[in-house]
Amino acid sequence: MDALPAGHTVRPPRPEDAELILGLVHAYTTAVIGFADYTLEDMCDELRRPGFDLERDAWLVLGPAGEPVGYATANGKSGSDEVDVDVVSADPAIADWLFTRVLDRAREIGRAGGHDGVTVDQGVYRDDTALRTRVAALGFEAGTTFHRMRIDHVGDVPPPAPVPGLVLRQGVDPAVRRTAHEVWNASFAGQFGFVPKSYDAWHADLDSKSIFDWSGLWLAELDGRPAGFATCTDQFADEDCGYVGHLGVLAEARGRGVAKHLLGHAFHLDASAGRVGTILHVDSNNPTPALGLYESVGMRPVLVIDVWRGRLA
Repeated sequence: MDALPAGHTVRPPRPEDAELILGLVHAYTTAVIGFADYTLEDMCDELRRPGFDLERDAWLVLGPAGEPVGYATANGKSGSDEVDVDVVSADPAIADWLFTRVLDRAREIGRAGGHDGVTVDQGVYRDDTALRTRVAALGFEAGTTFHRMRIDHVGDVPPPAPVPGLVLRQGVDPAVRRTAHEVWNASFAGQFGFVPKSYDAWHADLDSKSIFDWSGLWLAELDGRPAGFATCTDQFADEDCGYVGHLGVLAEARGRGVAKHLLGHAFHLDASAGRVGTILHVDSNNPTPALGLYESVGMRPVLVIDVWRGRLA
């Protein structure tokens, strides 16, 4: 589709558009899944994240009265041949127009990285039949499924039982951050959509988030050696819940209770802070048995998000 419907305009979004775009996102997610699955902090962070070029990588479509009717982004991953895209519009014509733009931009990002082709991922709520039909028509296929997991806290949650040889260190120490970054790259290697980042890029990304501070980074050491890490954020503060953004354990340390200890620590911190629950996301096709782990500690799935993947020349 070459032209927008009559009376519509498009421009790059600006940081001050956060509330405007959030209204569009809230209306869209409420229509699809029954609730507004995004916060103003999320949107502000998105529009200000390091390396995100609003002029080239984002589009805001406005209707005849200046109302937001479409929003899309294309996000490259550290020079790799993978690009995450996101298109939000309830209007099929505008969604098609935006997909043309983000996929063209994805190709440009791939070429800039020296790649002959590019792999593009779009997240789709399981209940979003319209978007699922649209990406399938573009040649995308279901790549993996993420489950949003939640546990509710009733009363006090004690700290986890000690694990012999296991010590947790907090990310307020810059040396802990450097080690945690190494564990992050190593523990997630080979997982769907994961592309390693340099320390500076990883640090800048976390440091830019309004929902995170370094006291929420925890490094697990087992017998004096790095073993795993977790990042705890305020991303779901609107639901009065804590959020475990990432949790990873090195292959050689798996099966020794590191992940369960990190989870139990997060649950204890959240309950002690008066939060009613803890949330995280897990890839059901994770090569480690992560979904079973989270279910074993009392977490339950509350939302399903499929990632649809296409390969573009």
